[in-house]
Amino acid sequence: MVDVSSPSASGAKTPVILKISPMAHLAVGFFTLGLLTLVLAQPVWFAPLLVLPVIASAAIFRYRTVADRDTVTARTMLSSRTVPWTDVDGIRFDRRSWALARRNDGSEFRLPAVTFSTLPALTAATDGRVPNPYD
Repeated sequence: MVDVSSPSASGAKTPVILKISPMAHLAVGFFTLGLLTLVLAQPVWFAPLLVLPVIASAAIFRYRTVADRDTVTARTMLSSRTVPWTDVDGIRFDRRSWALARRNDGSEFRLPAVTFSTLPALTAATDGRVPNPYD
């Protein structure tokens, strides 16, 4: 788990937006082509499956984490949660690819698109509240 420490005197003003790469829509396109083989074989039964690529593209567009010096916002498919960094005790990584932020009360919430490789960008935006593991 990465501890969230107090910031230094100089603050970063611009927030960082961490989101899923738009190249993921290419995978959705190939998935849609595969579904079309089923839909064209039996349109009555399989046409409703075409809603799956639409949902996947909406998730790619919607999922993101926005962090600045004072707050972090985790946006999921149906909700958005903004938490001040003072309420975040630390960040940890489990077997899934995205980070989990642990709050002071012990609860956790997922930070979409925050991976170990994006921590330096998060460090810069939070003015050191999230330490850079590569230093």
